[in-house]
Amino acid sequence: MQAFHLLAPPPYFTNCFLLIGSEGHAVAIDPAADVARFEELLNENKGTLTHIFLTHGHMDHVSSVEPLREKYGAKLYMSEADAKHFSMQPDELFTDFGTVAVDDMTFTTIFTPGHTPGSLVIQCDGLLFTGDTLFAGDIGRTDFPGGSMEEMKQSLKKLRENIEGDPQVLPGHEEFSTFDREKKYNPYMKL
Repeated sequence: MQAFHLLAPPPYFTNCFLLIGSEGHAVAIDPAADVARFEELLNENKGTLTHIFLTHGHMDHVSSVEPLREKYGAKLYMSEADAKHFSMQPDELFTDFGTVAVDDMTFTTIFTPGHTPGSLVIQCDGLLFTGDTLFAGDIGRTDFPGGSMEEMKQSLKKLRENIEGDPQVLPGHEEFSTFDREKKYNPYMKL
């Protein structure tokens, strides 16, 4: 597996990711970076975009979804709750603790409502794509429509109880972290 970090333009600077498997099939996670950057990485690494995964449906995480779907025919995966909340049309729906295999990569989705009704995190090997659920030292906002601090607390508890080892935390914005560091120092992980 090859993993690439792409940064979306201002003002949100969303962290976007591209993973290319052993057979060349690629997964874009929260694609909001410039489509040309995805194309460049795919061409350089002989990858074909086949899957698009969303941690949630906010505009700053999905702005490149449709151009990428149109160009590559990639299938869009997201939660049913966010598909309804944001009136989006995914090809497939994630399930809680469900898995999706792409080449040598196995992705596990864990539903973590709170930031949006259908927020989720995606784990693959030692990587944990947390979207706007968990940040380095912080959490995503819960005051948007469909957000809930009570649900966020339950989601963080769910992560504490179900994430094993110390995966790298790759949030939707700002710097990266590790799960052990967040359990130890993030005040919200102690709620």
